[in-house]
Amino acid sequence: MSEHLRIDDKDEVRVLTIDRPESKNALHGPLRSELCAAVAEADRDEGVRAVVLTAIDPVFSAGVDFKQLDRGPGETGSPLDITPASALRAMRKPVICAVNGACVSGALEVALSCSFIVGSERARFADTHALLGVVPTWGLTALLPRAVGVRRARQMSITGEFVDAFEALRLGLVNHVVPHEQLLSFTLGLAARVPSHAAVGEMLGLYARGEDMSVAGALAAETSHSLGRSYDLEAFTAAGSATAARMKGAVDDRSL
Repeated sequence: MSEHLRIDDKDEVRVLTIDRPESKNALHGPLRSELCAAVAEADRDEGVRAVVLTAIDPVFSAGVDFKQLDRGPGETGSPLDITPASALRAMRKPVICAVNGACVSGALEVALSCSFIVGSERARFADTHALLGVVPTWGLTALLPRAVGVRRARQMSITGEFVDAFEALRLGLVNHVVPHEQLLSFTLGLAARVPSHAAVGEMLGLYARGEDMSVAGALAAETSHSLGRSYDLEAFTAAGSATAARMKGAVDDRSL
């Protein structure tokens, strides 16, 4: 059992809910350790095909708890060692972050480390590291500009300004904005659409590798990954037929 993290299974989707509302869901040492352990366990569990990360209202998280800088079990002295953000980036399964309110600094790094983000209409995002006189160590300067562009990332980090949910959608920081009361159900529905194929993890790995490459390098990596692979033609054909049937009504059948 985790003291500050609820863990629930919804069919093949594991829901991790940060539960420390009395401290604005701030990430103190024990919670960081619980989150790292839960992420690793979900990655190992063959019965889990996707993870949803969210939090108890009214905020997602205020970031690292500067009032309690004690280290959690297993944490070391280096900020570059295992953190919730690095644990999420190491996942071989998709993690959808469902942001229900304010998501600040370290929490923003956690959200950016997920596969993608769904925001409630109440979601707000900010980087306050500079205002506090500290520098990010969980990946923000690498991840935020890739999400919103380097110029807007600089502005957010230097000023500490908040970006609301709809501006975050416009910038590409989040994939969807939904009514607050529909956040979890919408995100679970999205997670349920993830197929239970090894190809999902492989594609996530290719996307991760490609972030550090030129277009030519990423294309070569994809080609290299596929060399020598064999496919079950009968299974491929059956999957194609099932996918076409599932998409019927959503797109013009003539485009398939």
